[in-house]
Amino acid sequence: MKRNIVKILKEKCKCCELCISECPQQIISISNEMNSHGYHPVYITNPDLCTGCKLCAITCPDCAIEIIREED
Repeated sequence: MKRNIVKILKEKCKCCELCISECPQQIISISNEMNSHGYHPVYITNPDLCTGCKLCAITCPDCAIEIIREED
């Protein structure tokens, strides 16, 4: 069974919110924590719902999101 792992590089995220609007599963949200640059990075609310479409990673202007497909 394939599983998708979403890796958010929190220090690169500038909270532009483009990935949030592009996610068809609507599983990306803004974190309450702050990175060292003063931005609230995004996080995945329910990783099990990720389809691996990579729209979030493609849309991110700062390359702060990676999708890794893993076989169980």
